[in-house]
Amino acid sequence: MVLNDTFTLRNGVKIPQLGLGTWFIDDDKAPEAVRAAAEIGYRHFDTAQAYMNERGVGEGVRTSGIPRDQLFVTTKLAAEAKDYETATAAIDGSLAKAGLDYFDLMLIHSPQPWADFRGGEYADGNREAWRALEDAYKAGKLHSIGVSNFKEKDLENIASSCTIQPMVNQLLVHVGNTPAALIEYCQRHDILVEGYSPVAHGAILSQPTIAEMAEKYGVSVAQLCIRYDLQLGTLPLPKTANPAHMRENAAIDFEISDEDMMALKSLESVDYGEYAMFPVFSRK
Repeated sequence: MVLNDTFTLRNGVKIPQLGLGTWFIDDDKAPEAVRAAAEIGYRHFDTAQAYMNERGVGEGVRTSGIPRDQLFVTTKLAAEAKDYETATAAIDGSLAKAGLDYFDLMLIHSPQPWADFRGGEYADGNREAWRALEDAYKAGKLHSIGVSNFKEKDLENIASSCTIQPMVNQLLVHVGNTPAALIEYCQRHDILVEGYSPVAHGAILSQPTIAEMAEKYGVSVAQLCIRYDLQLGTLPLPKTANPAHMRENAAIDFEISDEDMMALKSLESVDYGEYAMFPVFSRK
């Protein structure tokens, strides 16, 4: 069962192969969602300062009935934190808000502030934010560190001055948006790729071609898409607060054929609809 499987990061830390995404889960609903997922068997929970639900996720973790060392909790440093002092304060702020002694993983959420996503160069700021993560890692506040939405040049900027290499790069990865070259680059450099929005924030659920393939395997479109991310060697982070969907998303004990994987990789068109306003769906 995928909920029992793990990847191993470059520092030896084990990370569950399927996580629960919490983007758009309100802070007051997050504790219940985390507890429901933990009861089903989820051990990996992904939040962020930008999601404004770190408090709720932390409460769910603390009240789940599962020992803390058996749970993996990720958060993300605000994309706007591009100096050492701001980043350091934000790390401590997240720990206090979540009521946790440590995070298992913390990521720089984006190489640019959201208002300038894929715009200007923030090389110095990213190195300063990374230095803050490194120091928190060395202090035991973070058990692993990484980045999100970073392209090759952004990763090379960090590598040029860091003492600890990024362990994770969390990217938008789903059928219709497969950044194959970047995934290969990360895997070559021992950086685990996590795939957020594996069902394209729901936009992919009505795609006829994908629905036909899902029917062929006797699974839902969501299951097919989550399995696709996993077979790419990435770690999928489907978001839901619905326990029935949590169970369905974890029931992916099937194999997509090589031929069908190639067909899914070749798809490039997804209409994000109302969610196209978000920078991560801008295709920049």
